Amino acid sequence: MTTPFPFTAVVGQDDLRLALLLNAVSPAVGGVLVRGEKGTAKSTAVRALSALLPAVPVVAGCRFSCDPAAPDPGCPDGPHEDTAGASRPARMVELPVGASEDRLVGALDIERALAEGVKAFEPGLLADAHRGILYVDEVNLLHDHLVDLLLDAAAMGASYVEREGVSVRHASKFLLVGTMNPEEGELRPQLLDRFGLTVEVAASREPDQRVEVVRRRLAYDDDPAGFAARWADEEAAVRQRIVAARELLPSVRLGDGALRQIAATCAAFEVDGMRADIVMARTATALAAWAGRTDVLAEDVRQAALLALPHRRRRNPFDAPGLDEDKLDETLEEFGGPDDDPDPDPGPDGPGGGGGRPDPDDAPQGDGDTAARPEAGENGQPQPSGAGEQSPARASEPFRTKVLSVPGIGEGAAGRRSRARTEHGRTTGARRPRGALTKLHLAATVRAAAPHQRARGRSGPGLVVRRDDLRQATREGREGNLVLFVVDASGSMAARQRMGAVKGAVLSLLLDAYQRRDKVGLVTFRGSAAEVALPPTSSVDAAAARLETLPTGGRTPLAAGLLRAHEVLRVERLRDPVRRPLVVLVTDGRATGGPEPVALAGRAARLFAADGVASVVVDCESGPVRLGLAGQLAGELGGTAVTLDELRADSIAGLVKDVQRRAA
Repeated sequence: MTTPFPFTAVVGQDDLRLALLLNAVSPAVGGVLVRGEKGTAKSTAVRALSALLPAVPVVAGCRFSCDPAAPDPGCPDGPHEDTAGASRPARMVELPVGASEDRLVGALDIERALAEGVKAFEPGLLADAHRGILYVDEVNLLHDHLVDLLLDAAAMGASYVEREGVSVRHASKFLLVGTMNPEEGELRPQLLDRFGLTVEVAASREPDQRVEVVRRRLAYDDDPAGFAARWADEEAAVRQRIVAARELLPSVRLGDGALRQIAATCAAFEVDGMRADIVMARTATALAAWAGRTDVLAEDVRQAALLALPHRRRRNPFDAPGLDEDKLDETLEEFGGPDDDPDPDPGPDGPGGGGGRPDPDDAPQGDGDTAARPEAGENGQPQPSGAGEQSPARASEPFRTKVLSVPGIGEGAAGRRSRARTEHGRTTGARRPRGALTKLHLAATVRAAAPHQRARGRSGPGLVVRRDDLRQATREGREGNLVLFVVDASGSMAARQRMGAVKGAVLSLLLDAYQRRDKVGLVTFRGSAAEVALPPTSSVDAAAARLETLPTGGRTPLAAGLLRAHEVLRVERLRDPVRRPLVVLVTDGRATGGPEPVALAGRAARLFAADGVASVVVDCESGPVRLGLAGQLAGELGGTAVTLDELRADSIAGLVKDVQRRAA
């Protein structure tokens, strides 16, 4: 077994270590979401935590880790009566991003269930993680159907497996810990809210600290066991402190003054629901216990707010997480109660010592999305890249749009945009399974087995089922697409009010893409060339950041923009062949530069039509005289055109039907 990197040997990252330790003291806090750039010890710290947790008493022989003091009455391995208890180390179970549903919740032996009527159940990761840690690296990339199962288990404290009338239930209460790089996309709000705490991590910019990180890592790689032995005393001390804090936790008093501060803080930051108040209360209590105190102080409430609220105050995926600390301090001072201690004892020092303002030197550097920042000049403004360039215009307020879907039925990644054959959705038919059976079509299986019962010597009530009889259910759901935005940033679009409206429309479509689990890309054209402002990515907020800083000016190389977009799709088709694209061209249809620019743009557009790529042209032409060039371009693309006004949800009811009609 590989020796884990010691928790106490992690350099810096005080907020991360504190959040993990608070959950070790009080699992009711609800887990941790760790956000940050790659290479910042996120996974290392999480994996090291399990070695500090106290041993777990379990019923001997129970595959579901029942507590001998209070066994689960519905345990599939039960009932447990007068069963001797045992003890095992706390588990940390890792959920791979590409795991199957059966691997997460467990699997039933369908053949035995049909033929013998028995519940032959193989537990999954949710059973293994019961009373331990469930760790998801790159949790923002987890498929939607697995997210749904996690949400159900986290909400009910149990996992349910329902397969064609056969039902199994077992307890599943776990500490959910996730790590993610925000550049690769954001989490669904429902899952985001399930994490009790969140921390932002970044690599230190202090040379001495970076040197120490490298020194310790090299020493660990050379001799993991010897390195761990050198940190054994520190590990033992933290382990003992966790045990002491757990014992002290029931005695910690959360006074009315602290409760008023918690409620006032949540109200001041307009967080949704009451979960934030509860998590803050539990976190403040754990902070006091970790510091060796029996009273919750104002500093505990403040630290609890910094850990529990940043991810709950976001209103859309383009809002940066975080809190206004001046506003937080004003709220705490205004609602400070008589219980507050004017001269609090900060408690013992140690990893992530209790409460208080975090050290500014350990604060995250930047927003973790460096790829979304333009290069800056000496005055801090984006570097100009063409003659006549204007500074970026602010986007107008986004609005709700109706779905723009790709015609036909695809087989891409699960999402919410276009029709697709998926593992989840409504059942549309049956087929022989290719590989392992995942979704049984019961009626088709019975029909396949019924004619052979006499030949198989059936004598009892059970149906004699063989492997060849099993039928896989075919299902239709929704897929996510690649939405490639091709945006005209030339001088003809440069009027600030007009470009603000264009950016607002694209921002609205980006919000829609986020909600529908799409990948997005951004190609812009102006001056004499086109550029890929953002390669296809799941990070919709990165696209929004690029859009915000997009300058305008110069000529209109429309053909170059289309050809660059066509090349992006060609490369992406090699990387992800099953994900179907939707091109959204934002232009007024004008083309300048070179001989016959309009005709050249038309020829480039016909490449998309020849490949069967679904497209929509957002016509930005304005003024009393309209040339209708965008509509002509939409015809060359084989798509449809819609004006900025028609893009709003109430105005484009027939747009999707029109896209499908033209593609038919």
